Order: sequence, then structure tokens, then C-alpha cells
Amino acid sequence: MSEKIHIFDTTLRDGEQVPGCQLDTSEKVIIARQLELLGVDVIEAGFPISSPGDFRSVVEISKAVTHPIICALTRSVQKDIDVAAEALKYAKRGRIHTGIGVSDYHVKYKFNATREEIIERAVAAVKYARNYIDDVEFFAEDAGRADNVYLAQVVEAVIAAGATVVNIPDTTGYCLPADYAAKIRFLKENVSNIDQAIISVHCHNDLGMATANSIAGIQNGARQVEVTMNGIGERAGNTSLEEVAMIIKTHDMPFHTDIQSNKIYHLSQMVSRMMNMPIQPNKAIVGRNAYAHSSGIHQDGFLKNRENYEIIAPEDVGFPDSSIILTARSGKAALRHHLERLGYYPEQKVLVEVYERFLVMADAKKDVCDEDLIELMEGTEQESVIDILHVQVVCGQPIHAVATVELLYNGIAIRESATGNGPINAIIKAIDKIINEKVGFEEFLVQSMSKGSDDAGRIQVALSHEGKNYQGFGVDEDVVMGSVKAYVNALNKIPALKRNKQTARA
Repeated sequence: MSEKIHIFDTTLRDGEQVPGCQLDTSEKVIIARQLELLGVDVIEAGFPISSPGDFRSVVEISKAVTHPIICALTRSVQKDIDVAAEALKYAKRGRIHTGIGVSDYHVKYKFNATREEIIERAVAAVKYARNYIDDVEFFAEDAGRADNVYLAQVVEAVIAAGATVVNIPDTTGYCLPADYAAKIRFLKENVSNIDQAIISVHCHNDLGMATANSIAGIQNGARQVEVTMNGIGERAGNTSLEEVAMIIKTHDMPFHTDIQSNKIYHLSQMVSRMMNMPIQPNKAIVGRNAYAHSSGIHQDGFLKNRENYEIIAPEDVGFPDSSIILTARSGKAALRHHLERLGYYPEQKVLVEVYERFLVMADAKKDVCDEDLIELMEGTEQESVIDILHVQVVCGQPIHAVATVELLYNGIAIRESATGNGPINAIIKAIDKIINEKVGFEEFLVQSMSKGSDDAGRIQVALSHEGKNYQGFGVDEDVVMGSVKAYVNALNKIPALKRNKQTARA
């Protein structure tokens, strides 16, 4: 049976320390509620003594959130702890997070103290916090660079004083995964009362190893991991929530979390937007290129079986979908994929010719969009099966719209009339009478080309026929005529209509 890994989210505390990413209380409450829906176990809501705003945020988040533990940060100072306890009075489940530096750098240069004095201060802070609350987490700041034997002494002392969680931060992101794993394993094996507390890992990303170190810590005995959405945080950031959650979910590990992974992308985007902190395109799990394929070899393999190049399905994290990006490195498989998506189904001989022209176009552009492909194909398609000869519509209130349409269908002029609940609906019904073929109408989209009352509209329609989709495009200052052009453009791509010459009625 797998063991649970507790997810401690510090987006609203450590994450908010990024310059320019500060949130007001109402914004923090919104994110906290989303973190609750995501399934985090602990929300570090702020550092109450640092400012009135942080104090207020801890209070309001405590009121707004029900299931996660609400945690408030303090130094090993009584006044800090007093203020944190006051801020947490509305929390259904509260935790005070207190601590002090334990590396020789901090002992000597930050506190100008001795190792023994640091242990005394640590123990005193934990005992004082336990007067207010049963759940006390102790952070051994800069544990990543601390002597392991001394660190074990500190951890044993604070657990004896009442700490329920011991946080072993790699504050400067210095550790290698093997070294950090050995540090956690050393504590498990050398702290006599370690079974009375949960070991927590809190890793920074200064050397790009925050997530690797956190996973190494979990594999060696840690059962809580401290993270932020999108990996935001001081300097180079913190361990990324989404990376830890999906590593545990993707690999066959004897662990699990309560994270609802299909909500990750939504919250990632919310945090990015509210904190004005763009997500790098190649960010693991949530970056816009995380499920994008550009290389021809990758595209071909992906189209044959997505698991060839994707270990996570985008829908597992709520990401919109995988994407095949057309560039000069793309192959025929990717080009065919996009052409078929647009309703073009070229034979192999035609595809080869189109691909040569595509490469010339792709070399001249950074990437190729749908409009480029349409332009590419318009000169390739055979002559139209259907041409528009005449369209007339009468509509208004209270009468139904009446349309008369004349088409040149496989060389024969055919006229039909129909009524509908609007001019476009009436026209489509009349056209359907002429072609005498069952076609599904899937999508209708109108886009403005510019501005003003004489603006031309770009109309896009999607049709289905015998299990395939076909898209058509039309541009006209008259939306009705643009719609007729788009519908006929899509119909002209359906192979069956080219075979229907015998069904056309004079």
C-alpha cells in the first residue's frame, strides 16, 4: 500500500516574495480556495508579523478555507509566535512554522552565536509555540549546508520539545540529489525520536535541482514536500508543485498525493496572471510548449502513438491539448495532419508536391498557420465541383426566411428554394436539396477582418461526412454571402460530391 506524501504549498508566502508578485488579501483568498480544490494538505498563508497585510491575509484565509491546515511562519522569537497565534485563531486546523538557521554560515555570520545557543533558541521557540497550538513545524534554515551530525542534534532536540514536523530546507539550492538524499537518510537513521515527527523537504532551485532534491528526500524518508505553483519563489524559485505531483503520479512509486491533477493547469494560469509572473514556454507540465511537437521525427512518432513522445496526457493536468507545430523541421505526417484538420485530404502524389512548396514557405516564416496552409492548398485543389451562380433571400418579421439558390453542380445548373429560421439556415437547406447528400454541420464561426460598418467578415464552417471533417472559409462584406462561400468551399472538398454527377438534377 502506498504512503501519502503531504503537499505543503507556500505559493502565498515564499512564492509571493518574488519582486513584483505581491498580492492583496482578496487575491490570496481566491488562490487559497483554489489550492483547497486542488487538494493540497497545508497552505502557508503568510508571515503575520512582517506586515499588517500578511497578518490580515492569514486571518482571512483561515476563515475562507476548511480542509487544509493553515500555516503561519515565524522566527524563533516570542513576539513573532504571539502574532502568528493571533492570526490563526480562526483556522479550523492551524500550524505555527518556526525555526532558525543551523548551518555554520548562519550560526556564525547571521546570529553571531554558538551551536549550543542555536539549539537553546530552537527548543525555546518550539515549546513556546506549543503553548498556543498542538501542530508546530520547525524549520532548520540552511540545513542543506549544515553538518549532518549537528543537524541531527537540532532535530532530535526540537522533536523532544514538541515539534510535529521538522523541515530540512536546502535554502540556497546548493545540494546535489545524492547528498540531499543522504542527509534525509542520516536523520532517519540517527535521530532517536524521528518517528514522532514528519520530515519535510523545502528545496530552492538556485542550481536547477529543487525538484530532483525533493524527490530524493521523499525516497529516503520525507513525507511532506514544500512547493509553489509554477516553482515561483526567492531568487531562482522553489520546488514546483506540478512537477512533484506528476512525478509521483507518473512513476511507479510507493507514494501518492491527494492532488487533483486535472486542476493544475487552471491554477497555474491563475497564479501566473494574478502575480504577473509569465510561465516560461518550456516549463515542465504547464509551459505552452510542454505538449507541443516540432521535429518531424517526433511529430511522426506522436501521430502514430502519442506515448512515443508524451509521458503525460495533457488532459491529466487540465492542459487544452497537444499541438503539432509546423516549421521547416516538420515532416509530411505533420503536414497531412493539419491539412486533414482543415478539411483537405490530398492523395500521396499531391501531398509530395504540396510538401515541397510548404518547405519553401516554412523557411521564410518562423511557423506556418492555418491561413498559410489554406493559401498553399487553394492553388493545388482541382477545379470546383460546385460554383455559386445566384443567391436570393427574403427575410424579416414575422415571416420565415425564404432562400433561392442556383448552383453549377458538376457542370449542371440547378435551382432550389427553401425556408428556414434565418437567411443562412434557409440557404443551407436549399443547397442541401441540390447536392442531395447527407452532410453534418458542426461549426460556424464569424470573425471580423477590420473595423467599421463596412467591415468584411471571415466565415469558417466545419462539416462532417462519412466520418471525416471538412472546413470551409469565405470572406465577404455581406455575412450571408460569406457564409454561402464558406459552405460551398467546404462542400467542394468532399470527394463523394465529385462522384455524384449522376445524382445531379437538371
